[in-house]
Amino acid sequence: MEKRLAPLLFLATASVFLPALFGAAPVPARPNVLFILTEDQGAQLSFLGTPGLQTPHMDSLARTGVYFDQAFVAYPVCSASKAAIYTGLHNHTNGILNNTINLLKPASQVTAAERNHVLYRTNRIHDALPTLVERLHAAGYYQGVTSKLHVLPNEKFPYDEFSRPTNGATVAGFISRAKHAGKPWHLFYNIGASHRPYPNSDKVKIRVNPADVSLPAYLPDTPVIRQDWAEYLAAIERTDAILGEGLAALRDSGEEANTIIVFLGDHGPTFQHGKMTLYDLGLRTPLIIRAPGAKNGTRTTALASTLDLTPTLLDLLGLPPLPRTHGVSLQPVLFAAPNAQGHDLIFAQISDRGPLPNDGMQERSVYDGRWKLIYREKLTPAWRQVQADSKFWPQWGNRSYDETVKHQGQFPEQFRILAEMDPQSLAGKVPPLELYDLRSDPHEMKNLVGAPQHRLELQRLYAALRQWAKVTADPAIAPPANPPGIAPL
Repeated sequence: MEKRLAPLLFLATASVFLPALFGAAPVPARPNVLFILTEDQGAQLSFLGTPGLQTPHMDSLARTGVYFDQAFVAYPVCSASKAAIYTGLHNHTNGILNNTINLLKPASQVTAAERNHVLYRTNRIHDALPTLVERLHAAGYYQGVTSKLHVLPNEKFPYDEFSRPTNGATVAGFISRAKHAGKPWHLFYNIGASHRPYPNSDKVKIRVNPADVSLPAYLPDTPVIRQDWAEYLAAIERTDAILGEGLAALRDSGEEANTIIVFLGDHGPTFQHGKMTLYDLGLRTPLIIRAPGAKNGTRTTALASTLDLTPTLLDLLGLPPLPRTHGVSLQPVLFAAPNAQGHDLIFAQISDRGPLPNDGMQERSVYDGRWKLIYREKLTPAWRQVQADSKFWPQWGNRSYDETVKHQGQFPEQFRILAEMDPQSLAGKVPPLELYDLRSDPHEMKNLVGAPQHRLELQRLYAALRQWAKVTADPAIAPPANPPGIAPL
């Protein structure tokens, strides 16, 4: 079920620097890695034509790298998404489901009380699984992370620097210290500016005009929600400025030509159909990879997962592959190798009560580039994990939740979607199966499970999901032979 791609060795950048011998030119040093992760940012960029938005630095990076139009996270919440990136494994395998505590410091500074925290003990990457940071540490990289770590245990993330500021000065200082150490470097440049609370346009001026935005169909079109979406886009613009500072510092360092850049949103924003849901807004992310020698300045429709990023980086750096992964190396796609492609299918998951095993609602999805199937178990009682920033105004500035409730009579379909996201509060009925054709219905408004003309698509994706659950040893679901409530063909 797990499709592998044969790696293509890129020797010029995968070799450690050696002095010139017998008059031969020196082999370039092993590339640096600038991994840019923006928080709660879906696939909204001016490069993609998002109305009202201006992201010049993201656009420039997209035009000079390889942009993946079909890139998705494996789990649409912060800690779990990061864990999938770092391990190349789905979350029911790597050990982190849902959010955990954030300890932005080396393992040596973690206190006994912090180690005894229930999440430190239970919601953590399994000790036997290698992480990208451990692999690069063993290869001699100087490594840093900014803003937050938000994965556990700290022992599996042996960064040399933990920095709270995320700005150009942080990048410049880090690169200077890596040069002084005489090592290639990896900086995980975590930008939190696109996370709620967004800029409050009642108090500060934002450039984005609510009249210029285009709301997705699952949001009621009211002035308040237009304001909320405009503030989300303004937060992305603030993120873009921070990205620009980091890229400028990289250019000024003289290291840009020998640096692999990965740009990624960790999952979608906090609106219904977004964060902590398996819909497109929650799972689809901007992904740009720019590598020395790659076919940069291109776009690809290859299906890609965040599970692929560690396998890809190890491949590009000439380091041994992970002993086990659910991802594939995207190096053939980056270098436009003949017949290069990504995945046939993309899988994602949510466990609604955190670490497994638990009795909470289990949600899984499979997507083939057009058709999406969502499958759920343990629907009774109807309880789903709802992030506080997806719901509340006072602390998080979420205008859309209360506004949708307020106008439920005028926008019943949009309220239905919100009620399904928060069934315990709004008496929503969560379906066990959902089938969408994203070609004709990109906002996933029309569930086609009951349409007989699409039964073959449903059966095909359901069979693939059952096989995936078996191959990956998913301990929390047991899909029956036939889709629930659907008569066999």
